[in-house]
Amino acid sequence: MTASGGGDGTVGKALEVLDIVSSFERPVRFSEVVERSPYPKATTYRLIQTLTNQRMLVFDSDRNTYAPGLRLVRMAHAAWTQSSLAPLARPLLDQLSSAIGDTVHLAQLDHAHVLYVDKRNAKEPVEMFSQAGKVGPAYCTGVGKAMLAFLEEPSLSDIISQQSFHRFTEHTLCTDTDLRAELSAIQERGFAYDREEHEPGIICVALPILTRNRRVLGALSVTSTTHRNTLNDMAELAPVIRETANNIAEVAEDWRFPETGLLTQRTGT
Repeated sequence: MTASGGGDGTVGKALEVLDIVSSFERPVRFSEVVERSPYPKATTYRLIQTLTNQRMLVFDSDRNTYAPGLRLVRMAHAAWTQSSLAPLARPLLDQLSSAIGDTVHLAQLDHAHVLYVDKRNAKEPVEMFSQAGKVGPAYCTGVGKAMLAFLEEPSLSDIISQQSFHRFTEHTLCTDTDLRAELSAIQERGFAYDREEHEPGIICVALPILTRNRRVLGALSVTSTTHRNTLNDMAELAPVIRETANNIAEVAEDWRFPETGLLTQRTGT
């Protein structure tokens, strides 16, 4: 891991260490944090102590482990309420989930990544990576590509430059050129596919959530498996997903949604 927080001083470093602790998704020992930290052991320890003193982390003295603290939980809840589409979209997701029966995802861009902000499981749930609160790659997920396809330059190039292009499956798009060609096709088609690009056997169709002036707010997808559906089957769901996406955008239109430099729409369809 590179010291991406170094340019923002102590605050940036502390937030990076907090992110490392959170990434384990379980209580973690100091030695494990040090292995992933880009900073010296003494610096990492000092940052952890500061975060613990500020109740952003909690220390379990019996197990010698650190975990996200309740202060962080309160802040996360406030962010979810004020900066996420999830509270506004909840009843519309419920309606879509009930009508379709497959897994429904609501996502937003978190800089160069996809943040899943809400999810409805299928009537017959399928185990998959995505969960509300998880961050995923933008270049090989349906929701990620649906949002990227409608961003303007230079935001699009900035986000693409930050993609890892790791090959998760044999279907993963692994170059800037291939991704841009896919985004052009999505713009033309109006919706995106996940063709088993992130997880084997997992497919989806996804549409962007756009304001009236076509600013990207997020994306909505319906996900299934290759055992249950084909991509043609998924494409038939695009109209009903589009209706829900438009309804979410309409609800959000008068809401003071946080502006970010990376959520500028791309002109076109």
